[in-house]
Order: sequence, then C-alpha cells, then structure tokens
Amino acid sequence: MTNQSVQIAKRLIGAGHPCFVIAEIGINHNGSIETALQLIDAAVAAGCQAVKFQKRTVDLVYSAAELQQPRENPFGPTNGDLKRGLEFGNKEYRMIDSYCREKDILWFASSWDANSIDFMENFTPPCHKIASACLTHDDLLLHFRKTNRPLILSTGMSTMEQVRHAVELLGMENLILLHTTSTYPSKINILNLRVIKTLQSEFECPVGYSGHEVGLQTSVAAASLGACVVERHLTLDRAMWGSDQAASVEPHGFARLIRDIRDVEVALGDGIKRLHDDEIPVMHKLRRPPLESIPACHTKLKE
Repeated sequence: MTNQSVQIAKRLIGAGHPCFVIAEIGINHNGSIETALQLIDAAVAAGCQAVKFQKRTVDLVYSAAELQQPRENPFGPTNGDLKRGLEFGNKEYRMIDSYCREKDILWFASSWDANSIDFMENFTPPCHKIASACLTHDDLLLHFRKTNRPLILSTGMSTMEQVRHAVELLGMENLILLHTTSTYPSKINILNLRVIKTLQSEFECPVGYSGHEVGLQTSVAAASLGACVVERHLTLDRAMWGSDQAASVEPHGFARLIRDIRDVEVALGDGIKRLHDDEIPVMHKLRRPPLESIPACHTKLKE
C-alpha cells in the first residue's frame, strides 16, 4: 500500500522523506515558563523539527471529584492544584510562540477538549496532536477535523477496531498515525514495534512512533521499520519532579537519538543490490578464485 505524504509547515512527512522528530515537552516544564524555554533550546540543539506541549481546560477534562482528590504536589494538596499549576495560559503560550519563531522550530500541542483546540487555533499551529486518551472521543475528533489542519493521532490504549473507527471519522487525508504504548515508562516487551508495519499496510497515511520507554535503541529501531515520525518526551533531568520525567530523554540523549536516526536513514539506502565503486578494489584483492585463474575443466563443469 502506498502511504501518502502529509505536509506540516514546509516539511513533507512520509516514505522517502527524512524522519520528523518531535520533542514532547508536554508538562515537563512543571509550570515554569523558564524551564519550558530551556527545553525548547535543548530541542533545537538536538536537531528536532518540532516541540509539543499539552493544553487542557482543567474543569472540562476532569470531574469535580477527580480534582478534589488528595494529591500532595508543589502547587497544593489536591489533584486540582496540580492540574491547574501545570497549565499554561495565553501569556505563556505567547512567549512560547515568539520564542519558537525566534529559534526557527515548529511548535504545537495535544489538546484534550474543544476549548483547548480553539485556544490553540489562535496561534495558527502547523498541525494538531490528538492524544491516545482522546482517540475514542468522536465529537472531539470531528472538532479537530474542522480546523482543516494536519492531524497526528496517537493510537495507544486502543484496539485496531477503535483505530479504524477514528480513522474513518477523520479521513486519511492530512492524517498521521503514531503507534505507541501508553505506559510511563513502557516495558520493552510490550512495545510491539511491528505494529508500525501493520498500520502501514492497512492505512493510506504516514505512520510514526511515539515512545515512552527508557533508552534510545527501540526508537531508532522504529525509524528503521519505516516510522516517518518519532516522538519522545524531553526533560532537562530525569530525576526532576513530575509524572513524565522518568519516561523522558535528557538533552544529550536526544541528540544521540537524532544522530542515530539520521545514520539509519542513510544506511537503509534504496534497496537496489549493486556493486559499489568502493568495493571494486576490495573485490580485485579478495575475490577467490580470481576470474583469470579458473581452470578450464571447472569452466566446462559449470557449463
């Protein structure tokens, strides 16, 4: 099956194009705009094409009972204190928008409710991200589609039937699917990277990978399987406070990840078997037996 390309800003994403690497900042800024800007700097230095945040209208996404649950955190004693403390508003996102333009890196967010989608639309994002948790929210999917922007849909915690239903609602035009496992951090034995190929074979849209595992090699393997997008959480320090930090990659690791993905892209080549010019001197030196020394009887036997 031919998987069509999707254009995000000036970049084409799909087979034959460089892997689009996203540093997910999410809520790893811990409510600090200064930390968020440092994470953007780290993503730029590593060679990422985009950074991604999260946007939620707390009182819509969570019930009053959930927000009232006791939960000790830096912002107060309840879960609501935590959720509100981690949420950036218009002022912070204006700063993020300006800073990303200055640093020449794309930015967007995963919005968890219709109000948040509308909020993000004020910044003319290059695309929208749909979190795995929202894959079965039909009304929200349709609200995303009404923006007429490219959509990146994560498929964690979902069955194939649920993915098919979401794709049917969204349509495959301007859609990118991401295989992911929604545990933080994810165990290696449940990553099931071959699902990338399964999604590629069924859907006529680009397929990528969003990883929450510890380590880099599996994300590089995803790229070698044809993932056209690789997304990983970025943190300044995995020992920082926060629920996503342990499933994140530190700046030096992110730089290695992108280096290795680019090396894999070059090494994969075009799949056409050929004799390379660099091999010819080695062939003359090592090929046994040399062509001119093959005995005549051996030649007759071969005939």
